[in-house]
Amino acid sequence: MDIGCGGGILTDSLARKGAQALGIDLSTKALKVAQLHAMEAQTQNVRYREVSAEALAQEAPAQFDVVTCMEMLEHVPDPDSIVRACATLVKPGGWVFFSTLNRNPKSFLFAIVGAEYILNMLPRGTHEYAKMVKPSELSGYCRAAGLDLRHTKGMGYNPLTKRYWLNNDTSVNYLLATQRPLA
Repeated sequence: MDIGCGGGILTDSLARKGAQALGIDLSTKALKVAQLHAMEAQTQNVRYREVSAEALAQEAPAQFDVVTCMEMLEHVPDPDSIVRACATLVKPGGWVFFSTLNRNPKSFLFAIVGAEYILNMLPRGTHEYAKMVKPSELSGYCRAAGLDLRHTKGMGYNPLTKRYWLNNDTSVNYLLATQRPLA
């Protein structure tokens, strides 16, 4: 399950690796791009739906082995609600992965000023500083939703080589790996 799948880049990749993948998003336009790409690439085992995480959680609780929510929480009005939906969707023992942007001066400088205004990697206005989520906040949402925090990693990026890597610096982009307890 890929929540906030956009154009389906991750969803399609999961399906190509053998997963039964479902991508959801509330953007009709993004889902049409994802469906077109899957059709052109003849990707098997991938489906897309226009539905909110919360609505799907009511419809299909504990149905997914893995749930991803990548680079979405910093764009929604209530990230805690999305985290709760993720926890509801995943099976006991299953994993939920989040990635988002930290809220601090360095992240503002790199993710908004640098990426949007200097390097033009993203359209201006893509991110709002107030909606960025500190790791402590996301960890708290996860604990409150009954998810156990297993791993935290930062992501680095070199704009000259266009290379990304995982590291221990969570000050800008970061990922959380959580797991729903078996009992």
